[in-house]
Amino acid sequence: MRLAPTPLLALLFASAALLPAQDTAWRQHDPDRPHPAIVTPGATPSAPPSDAVVLFDGRSLDAWRGREGAVPAQWVVRDGYMEAAPGTGAIQTAEPLGDMQLHVEWAAPTPPKGRGQGRGNSGVILMGRYEVQILDSYDNTTYADGQAAAVYGQYPPLVNAARPPGEWQVYDIVFRGPRWSAAGTLTRPAYITVLHNGVLVQDHVALWGGTAWLRPAPYERHATKLPLVLQDHSNPVRFRNIWMRPLPAEPVVPPHQGTASDARHLTAAQLAVYVGTYRASNGETCRVLRLGSGIGLSIFDRPDTMPLVTAVDGDFTFRDTAGHVRFTPGTGSTPMRLDVSIAEVERSYSRVP
Repeated sequence: MRLAPTPLLALLFASAALLPAQDTAWRQHDPDRPHPAIVTPGATPSAPPSDAVVLFDGRSLDAWRGREGAVPAQWVVRDGYMEAAPGTGAIQTAEPLGDMQLHVEWAAPTPPKGRGQGRGNSGVILMGRYEVQILDSYDNTTYADGQAAAVYGQYPPLVNAARPPGEWQVYDIVFRGPRWSAAGTLTRPAYITVLHNGVLVQDHVALWGGTAWLRPAPYERHATKLPLVLQDHSNPVRFRNIWMRPLPAEPVVPPHQGTASDARHLTAAQLAVYVGTYRASNGETCRVLRLGSGIGLSIFDRPDTMPLVTAVDGDFTFRDTAGHVRFTPGTGSTPMRLDVSIAEVERSYSRVP
């Protein structure tokens, strides 16, 4: 189905354009490695950063629809928040969302009514399938995988970080959806990380499947983007300040790591020319050491020796780190010179006789 253009969809596409391309293998400290886009943080910890898509700003439900996509959503908006209107059903975002960083603020009713699952119950349901539970868990006992900040029916929170009913609570959620092969085989489960009021309560947990009441819900193949749902559980739970950031694709190529086979084999005569101790004008020394039939550089008082590989005689690069080493032969009483450029450090050394 082709989506009609909407302001939210335009924002999503604009945000996606700012995301860095999938990474490739780069040597450590390479100055040519692409830099991340600049994002201006919000003025307060809860305010949306500059690349966020605001889903609810306290004024309207324009970005939301009824549970089955009906227009409009029936929840109540007043005083900068929206409130679940019991019996009207869940609401969902008008646009589908994928991997994201999500910020949601919510408050359970006060004075509290009911107990266990009947007290301040709602939920943040990612892709309409994977629920982070909302519940008044302040001095209210229920089953552990159904309390506030639980991945419902799967993972209890690491700790109970609930505030008293009526106070605003904060969820910061990092979500990566599941992936399937072209043949429909699950290749990666969904992952969720949750901070509740700034406290880590779900640490990159792998979901077993969808979340459901009284039954397991095995994975079923679905799109990589689906609406975000807020649950109506017949409790007037309030929400405000909801925003999300689309996440870039995860890097699939590991950082560059050279191997011993990358080193150029040097003759005994070449080794004799390069191997030795070198000193800078400020008294700092470095050593060129033999590594098999190649050489390495011991510098900056590092305990290890950094292997070198060569492009042409006299010019070397580091095997694992972006940088450059050049040997300039001496003339007469002038000793051999060694110039090193690495990680924004430039040094010149002279061979110690």
